[in-house]
Amino acid sequence: MLQKANINAVAAIRVSTTKQGTDGDSPEAQREQIERFAESRGIKIKQYFVFLESASKEQQPIQQAIDYCKDPKNGINLFIIKSIDRFTRGGSDTYNPLKLQLEQAGVSLVDIYGVISDQKVNTLDHLGFEYNWSVYSPTKKSEILEAERSKDELRDILSRVIGAEIRYTQLGYWMRQAPYGYKSEKIDTQHGKRNVLIPHPEESKYIDQIFTLRAENYLTDQQIVDKLNERGFRTRTRNYRDKLNRTKIVKQTGGDPLTVKAMQKLILNPLYAGIICEKWTDNKPTKAAFNGLVTIAQFNKANKGKKIIETNDQGDYVISRAKPPKNVLIRGKKTINFPYRRFVLCPECEKPLLGSASRGRNGKYYPAYHCSNHGHYFRVSKDELEGRIDDFVKQFVVPKERVEDVMTLVRRLYEKHRAEELEELQSIDDRIAALNTESEMVINKLKVLSNQTALQYLEQDLERIEKQITALEARKEGQNDDKDVKMEQTMNRVQFFLENLDQLLVKQRSQVRKSLFFRALFDKLPTYEELKTGNTKTPLFTGVNPLLALLPAEKSLMVIPRGIEPLLPG
Repeated sequence: MLQKANINAVAAIRVSTTKQGTDGDSPEAQREQIERFAESRGIKIKQYFVFLESASKEQQPIQQAIDYCKDPKNGINLFIIKSIDRFTRGGSDTYNPLKLQLEQAGVSLVDIYGVISDQKVNTLDHLGFEYNWSVYSPTKKSEILEAERSKDELRDILSRVIGAEIRYTQLGYWMRQAPYGYKSEKIDTQHGKRNVLIPHPEESKYIDQIFTLRAENYLTDQQIVDKLNERGFRTRTRNYRDKLNRTKIVKQTGGDPLTVKAMQKLILNPLYAGIICEKWTDNKPTKAAFNGLVTIAQFNKANKGKKIIETNDQGDYVISRAKPPKNVLIRGKKTINFPYRRFVLCPECEKPLLGSASRGRNGKYYPAYHCSNHGHYFRVSKDELEGRIDDFVKQFVVPKERVEDVMTLVRRLYEKHRAEELEELQSIDDRIAALNTESEMVINKLKVLSNQTALQYLEQDLERIEKQITALEARKEGQNDDKDVKMEQTMNRVQFFLENLDQLLVKQRSQVRKSLFFRALFDKLPTYEELKTGNTKTPLFTGVNPLLALLPAEKSLMVIPRGIEPLLPG
């Protein structure tokens, strides 16, 4: 036992988690015990080291305190710890090398429980001789046993804690940090009090808007990102602590606007649809014990086939990637001149027709649709096929009883869109108010600071804030007040096109839109022969959209407009 006074010592305080340290229970208790131990023996503690790290890591943070002791100019004689498990939980393999470094520097390691002692015994002392092998520490065996016990205790603790977390994750509870849009909450369940995720009061609305806008497919990803940033989206802030002193916050990150890459990563997370799929579930989809922020159908629609959640024959959830449909529109310079490519079938093999232009002997190109099946030959000129389609489309009508249904649906969608616009205006007002408050804070700092570098940074922040306010005010002023008037015009156009479907397709200038409108007319794609008109003996084609109907050949006249003459698309 140490009895000499005027000994310089270093004390190490260590807790396993940052929360344990910042909450203030274990570090203060260790410090009080070490201080009483030092005072009773006349030991002067020259330096305290506080580590908020797990003692089981391969890279031991306590090495920094050992390096301080090894420096001769610091004059350290003693290294004090509360107990061996506060020094390391790596077992004897880690404990021995760390202690050996101190012994080689002439520093003794002691704990307040007396397990470690600086006492040395020389078995040849009675003969007046000393060898390396004759000098040993009588407490070394107990130290090694204590180090191994600490390692075993760590294994038991982690097995209980991590094992329980894995089990509860597989039952649908959430044991990790809440992702953006959620917050954690403990509730009473049949398995006791367990963590679940509930919608975050602010963040969840942005997640809902991301999935809604992407499912509607009206805006590009960049436009969606711009819209959400204007509404005030900012990433969650995160504190980074000093590696050696975990109570000290060295920087704060986050608070950034949304990016396209970050949004695309968010929509791929099945957790937003209430499905857990991670390492602890063996990467198998598991229904969460809480509701998602969006429905599974909305999740699938927003991901556009890149990731789909569905159930198999056994009723289990599976996540897969949708196979591209056979009849897909391939956009490009070569296919834009053939809008019905892959949308009309070959009359012989019922495979989709392709489109290309053959070069004649005179150097002139002859565009045509043709079948790619090598077992037979079918080719029809581009003008002939598209003319036949124009005549065929004139037979389509929307029954009167369905016109009102469509008009009601359009108006309902408009009202929903209008409500979203009003919500967006409110979000803009809130964002402007927040930026004005931030601007006032920066101005107040400018009044009291004199450092030129700091002033320069603050001026840049103020300029950035003013630009954001100007952009938001411009967007707010850009909102039209005559929405009701434009809505009536839109409804008139919708009614006209419902009564004159051929006008929507035949006079459409955009080749891409023309092909999409044509595809929407059918549940089953027609063959070239089924597009024939004027033959009363041929049965009507039955593969049309249920919303539509086909007139008999002798009545296939264009529906007469009712005096409504809106501008045609393009």
